[in-house]
Amino acid sequence: MSNPYLPTSYVEAITALLGPAETEAFLASYDAPRTYGLRFNTLKIPPSSPAAGKLAELFALRPVPWCGTGYYYEESTRPGKHPYHAAGLYYIQEPSAMSAVELLDPQPGQTVLDLAAAPGGKTTQIAAKMAGQGLLISNEIHPQRARILAENVERLGIRNAVVTQAAPPALSARFPLAFDRIMLDAPCSGEGMFRKDPDAISEWSPEAVELCASRQWDILQDAVAMLKPGGRLAYSTCTFNRRENEDTIARLLAEYPFLRLIAEKRIWPHREQGEGHYVALIERDHDEKAPAITPAVANRESADSGRRGGRERDRKRGARSGPSERSAAAAWDSFRAWAADELPAFTPPAGGTPLLFGEALYLLPASGGLALTPEHLTGLKVPRAGLHLGDVRKGRFEPAHALAMALSADEAAPRLWTLNAESPLVAAYLRGETLEVPASLRGWHLVTVACGDDQHPLGWGKASGGQLKNHLPKGLRH
Repeated sequence: MSNPYLPTSYVEAITALLGPAETEAFLASYDAPRTYGLRFNTLKIPPSSPAAGKLAELFALRPVPWCGTGYYYEESTRPGKHPYHAAGLYYIQEPSAMSAVELLDPQPGQTVLDLAAAPGGKTTQIAAKMAGQGLLISNEIHPQRARILAENVERLGIRNAVVTQAAPPALSARFPLAFDRIMLDAPCSGEGMFRKDPDAISEWSPEAVELCASRQWDILQDAVAMLKPGGRLAYSTCTFNRRENEDTIARLLAEYPFLRLIAEKRIWPHREQGEGHYVALIERDHDEKAPAITPAVANRESADSGRRGGRERDRKRGARSGPSERSAAAAWDSFRAWAADELPAFTPPAGGTPLLFGEALYLLPASGGLALTPEHLTGLKVPRAGLHLGDVRKGRFEPAHALAMALSADEAAPRLWTLNAESPLVAAYLRGETLEVPASLRGWHLVTVACGDDQHPLGWGKASGGQLKNHLPKGLRH
């Protein structure tokens, strides 16, 4: 039998699920190479564009059957090291994991929640399907993972996402019956990670499975409380056991009769080219009268209230837990004056609300289905309150890297400085180096990299005296 390092109890559980013959094929898959995938960011490149064709040729891409924008690539092509990755043209994502958002199928203009969103694969896939229209709230409770999530939202140029760092009860208390679509990629025992992460094997146990199932049940109740009548919830895991998958969904449907199962999908590594995934699509009745927050959720929200004092202390120490009391009007005026000079072709998204966190000016996205206000965010840690436009320092506006990544070449024209992807100047810029430019060049310019017929942003540079000073954030330089 393949892979003697797998726990006996795990092999027994798989055998009970698949039967002896198919279990042999499943275990043999552990000896096969892992799969690698990427997904085009259609906010920047349409699938049929010359840029998409260039990427397909460059990385020898092969289509993922269940995702129209997903592709397999060979490890040797290393797309994660290419400047096009820094430009946000694609997201490196395990192919099986692309299935959940495809089943959820969020639409432009909807109000959507990704409840356990880090590192950002499903959030960025949702955002691409929303095409910049509507509101996406992407939540991650762990601070470091929330920071990575915010960075990926920024890199892919997403304008209509708010990144929160909150426990699910804190969100369900603020957003009852609020979302058209909810994605819950639940924390799980990670059986689908064994092939690519051997450390996951040592962390697995039957007790860990039970602990994960209990945690998933708690989170699901908060998700149900936030789902609109007629709304849809996709629940997914990267694990194989029934306890965290079908059994959890059966319990959910029994507990909440106003929910119904629309579809279930499993991807197995011995049947498909992928590491494995489970997803169930649930719909809430259109006309049911169930309470917005179930008793279990309400009780946990009450228990969580004792921690609010700590969040308030964090806010007073300067943590990003709510918009500043300072008026954002002056900062917004500074931005508009700067944009009139430096970005005359750029029009900010309609209906957004300017927010000022310290020196940082954000544009809180608007949604027809949810009137998101600064009050919704008060008391929450918010790593990204929509599109970060820039910082106002001593009355001077300085554009943010997030704004650069959200711009198209047309919006930044004529303030473009375009580099060839194969040029050593691209690597120099990504290392944070100053570039030589014509002495006639002045002011802020969007540094872009060419792909196909288009130019895609890498970040800002400010030209003066024949030099383009590098404004790529230090944490992104490599």
